[in-house]
Amino acid sequence: MNKAFVKETGDDDALSLQPEMPLDVKNYITPEGYQRLQNELRELVEVTRANILQNEQDGADEASLEFDPERTLREIDQRIHYLQMRLESAEIVDPSVHVDGDQVFFGASVTYKNEIGEQHTVTIVGLDELDPAHGKISWLAPLAQTLLGTHEGDTVLLESPAGTEKLQIFRVHYPRSS
Repeated sequence: MNKAFVKETGDDDALSLQPEMPLDVKNYITPEGYQRLQNELRELVEVTRANILQNEQDGADEASLEFDPERTLREIDQRIHYLQMRLESAEIVDPSVHVDGDQVFFGASVTYKNEIGEQHTVTIVGLDELDPAHGKISWLAPLAQTLLGTHEGDTVLLESPAGTEKLQIFRVHYPRSS
């Protein structure tokens, strides 16, 4: 991930890959993404942090020179704080309300072809759900901004530093609610 899209936190040069939310931008997230953040927060608080505190009390890690429980706790606490803030500011958007539509909205999976015939599928998600390796792109990304509001069959122009690229939208798909 490009460092321009992450925020470095922590004292000890710990890099936390936390997407930076631009000012005055809503924190949209899918219900599944929100649930994942809740699960991660619960795991950190109830299991990970509790285990470290218990091990520290028991003296189990005193022999390990590589494990620094105070530093680890600071990093966990930073992530807990980050997750709490993101969950508080989250605006859950359920893409399944568009399940029968062909227009691109937040949460859509869009299959398109570029000018040389390469086919790609991306899913437009919130910043906390990014996973470019699996085709999950932020709704703030230039590609997503180009696709939002379009329909199956549309041709759009994607402006990028490499130039303008013509994209043909072939399929718009939404998940069914669980």
